[in-house]
Amino acid sequence: MMDAVRFAELAATSDAVAATGARSAKVRALADLLARLVPDEVVPAVAMLAGEARQGRIGVGWALLAEVDVPAAPEPSLTLAEVDAALDALAEARGSGSAARRRRLLAELFARATEAEASFLRRLLLGELRQGALEGVMADAVARAAGVPVAAVRRAAMLAGDLPRVAGLALHGGEEALAAVSMEVLRPVLPMLAATSPDVADALAACGRSSVEWKLDGARIQVHRAGDEVRIFTRNLNDVTERLPSIAAAVRAMPVDAVVLDGEAIGLDDEERPHAFQDTMSRFGTQRVAGAPDLAARFFDCLHLDGRDLLDEPLERRLEVLAGVVGAWRIPGRLTDDPVEAAAVLDDALANGHEGVMVKAAGSRYEAGRRGATWRKVKPVRTLDLVVLGAEWGHGRRRGWLSNLHLGARRPEGGFVMVGKTFKGLTDELLAWQTAELLAREERRDGIAVLVRPELVVEVALDGVQVSRRYAGGVALRFARVRRYRPDKGPDEADTIDAVRALGNGRGNGATGAGRGPGAP
Repeated sequence: MMDAVRFAELAATSDAVAATGARSAKVRALADLLARLVPDEVVPAVAMLAGEARQGRIGVGWALLAEVDVPAAPEPSLTLAEVDAALDALAEARGSGSAARRRRLLAELFARATEAEASFLRRLLLGELRQGALEGVMADAVARAAGVPVAAVRRAAMLAGDLPRVAGLALHGGEEALAAVSMEVLRPVLPMLAATSPDVADALAACGRSSVEWKLDGARIQVHRAGDEVRIFTRNLNDVTERLPSIAAAVRAMPVDAVVLDGEAIGLDDEERPHAFQDTMSRFGTQRVAGAPDLAARFFDCLHLDGRDLLDEPLERRLEVLAGVVGAWRIPGRLTDDPVEAAAVLDDALANGHEGVMVKAAGSRYEAGRRGATWRKVKPVRTLDLVVLGAEWGHGRRRGWLSNLHLGARRPEGGFVMVGKTFKGLTDELLAWQTAELLAREERRDGIAVLVRPELVVEVALDGVQVSRRYAGGVALRFARVRRYRPDKGPDEADTIDAVRALGNGRGNGATGAGRGPGAP
């Protein structure tokens, strides 16, 4: 019988992972801990090490934590199970008197925590645990600890959309348990993602005969239907069915019993031209307002139809199925290997107000959760999604506003590195909004700069990148300007430093950002 793992061991593992930049060392440290867990400890441990408690956000913020001032315990005594149970109790504290109950629960928990454990807990509760145990690293660690192929772990995680649960299956059921994980209609799968090409000729050279499709300026959705029940999910697997009643009704009327569709929710005018992205996201990102116009849906893939999973079917076959299901709601496109024909599709997309095209290999499988080389996005403007690390107080007519943004790219192993600054492209409305949002995330000040928690993602357009010693990333953005903030993306979806550097070495634009037209939140 294995002994329960002490919480101090998990905190120490987190520190060890954060202290090394080597992926192999991170995997080894995580796997060593995972191999010692008893079954009930796996899900909470994997969730915590990946940066978020199993319970999700439980309403504990800076203000509440600041009220809990208890001395650290001299010796570790907490078990992982006890911490998980305490988080359950915090999550369940609702209604009248809940604030006082949460303070008491936090005080009891922190009174038993050592300084190292308390530090881990604070960062976990505030969503600031950035020690480099990203899902890709964690999947490798699970495979190593369980002695199973990493591909089996990744596929199961993609289909289940729940890596902690899949870790439990791998560690205590092995490869057979992972193989039993399959697509379930009404349970979202991680979406397939795309790499970037500078033009359609480059994309076709990489993908061969492809489906060249309009890239719409909307919000990614995955729609599931089983009988009369329809559920709509975002790219982050959040359920937004209540916000999109017209789309749900339209899918409910399709001539099928069960279907899973991948597509975009978008605002369109009477001539089928897209509304501004910020208008689409405003309606998509909030509860439905009476009288507000509905968003439309346009679909580009079919993952399941009437009891048959299509993930492993070639794209060309999936598109045939899609056409029979959604009809006119299919995103326009053409199968071709001719760069001239592909360029004509791009011209049509741009002429109709959209942002570019997707080029997808005709034989490609749907690899959920992967940014594969068989899907390429082509946009005429170079863009990057970067994280705001801070901002400088403006002067002149911008006095009183935080203006010059400090921009950071994501390190694949965790954390962010500065790559440039910009104050261009900011309207007065956006300056006022970002000043309030950044001050709410303030960590410290350095002269005229306010340094903030790295939570906000901003899309910038740029002319390129040049080598520079001015910033820690070793590169500097050329003529960067703000296009809009990306409230639909978290910092873990920002572009990597490798993508930024690729702009300066002739490998295309390197950006993995969405590049969806200018706008404000």
